[in-house]
Amino acid sequence: MQRLVYALDLVDDPAQIAEYEAWHRGDRIWPSVLESLKSAGFDNLELFRTGNRLVLIIDAPDEFSSAARAAADAANPEIQAWEKLMWTFQRPLAWAQPGQKWVPMQRIFSLTDLT
Repeated sequence: MQRLVYALDLVDDPAQIAEYEAWHRGDRIWPSVLESLKSAGFDNLELFRTGNRLVLIIDAPDEFSSAARAAADAANPEIQAWEKLMWTFQRPLAWAQPGQKWVPMQRIFSLTDLT
């Protein structure tokens, strides 16, 4: 299993942030989004927030390919509609590449590596 960690910013507005969080409640997130995440084989996916910074943690199978996942998402109109909606709340990090939303984070420490 591989752990993938990404970061992204939200619009720095408390009302927008509250709305973004509301879209991720179980009663509001689109079933097609949940199905897409499950079909990717993710064992777990979590979002964390501090201020307007988001961190996304994904536990994915070893064979997971972010390129294949991006291609599948691009071909799915419902996922594209969800991404378009989410982009109204999201902002790229200053160092993101043009068109890049989620920026991969680099692990710099792991306690398990030392024990």
